[in-house]
Amino acid sequence: MARLSLQDVRDLAQRVLRRHGFSEPYVQAIAETMVAGERDECASHGIYRLLGCIATLKAGKVSADAEPQVVDQAPSVVRVDAGGGFAQVPFRAGLPLLVKKARQQGIAILAINNCVHFSALWAEMEALTAEGLVALACTPSHAWVAPAGGRKPVFGTNPIAFGWPRPDGLPFIFDFATSAVARGEIELHRRAGKAIPEGWGIDAEGRPTTCAEEALNGAMLTFGGHKGSALAAMVELLAGPLIGDMTSAESIAFDAGTKSAPFGGELIIAIDPGRILGPDADQHLARAEALFEAIQGQGARLPSQRRYEARERTQRDGVEIPDALYAELKALLD
Repeated sequence: MARLSLQDVRDLAQRVLRRHGFSEPYVQAIAETMVAGERDECASHGIYRLLGCIATLKAGKVSADAEPQVVDQAPSVVRVDAGGGFAQVPFRAGLPLLVKKARQQGIAILAINNCVHFSALWAEMEALTAEGLVALACTPSHAWVAPAGGRKPVFGTNPIAFGWPRPDGLPFIFDFATSAVARGEIELHRRAGKAIPEGWGIDAEGRPTTCAEEALNGAMLTFGGHKGSALAAMVELLAGPLIGDMTSAESIAFDAGTKSAPFGGELIIAIDPGRILGPDADQHLARAEALFEAIQGQGARLPSQRRYEARERTQRDGVEIPDALYAELKALLD
């Protein structure tokens, strides 16, 4: 294993992205996403994702310098046409207007269209909770996941994320795929030659498998059976047809076998508690703190608590990257 500081991770990501022609807004935003993944010990969304970013670029499935177009669509609606770029830059472009509209109207949505998405959503939730807003986001991906009772992929991993600001601490955030696990986790198992747990995937014939390669070539499974399947369908609708963008099946058809990152849309909802509750906001938000205390008081863990604990370690000790992966990443500089 190679040990890198978080600054080392940032420098490597930026060097690779510049080497392959990404404009500076993308260099900065994508690198910070990867640093955040490594910082929070989410390896499946960390520096490993550089490989997919560069492969997607070489396949002609992402723009390295697209300039997002922000549209003030309606009193509570912001639209951003990403122009085929990675999602981080259009999110940053639409964020100020989204925040403004949420504070004016109490609730607002940001619809990002024509973007390429590879990152976790919790980073976007943190940007909104830092503004004192409650937030919800979802996005389809490629059709990798079979519906409950089915054998063929229809859904993407279709993550859902939620963020709740807290007055005296880090926000309450959850971010999870509606599949049993993120696809990157299966890919990391494949790279390491490790078996995957039962319930993560099926082979091309629809049979349960613990082989990562077979699951990647067959179908992933939703979490919670029919419940996860219904939530996955909801994400397809909310961040697909509702905002005029692709479903996961349409995204993978657009991919045309290049194995690039998913192409499509993202829906983000921002809610201002102060606008809804008025002068009683602090009183009601304090009741939320009682809920969190009731959870943690009996030894249960809040979502994101593990990530927050990881931050203390990695900022002090750095992170470990498998030697083979580190060599592949450095080769991208050749």
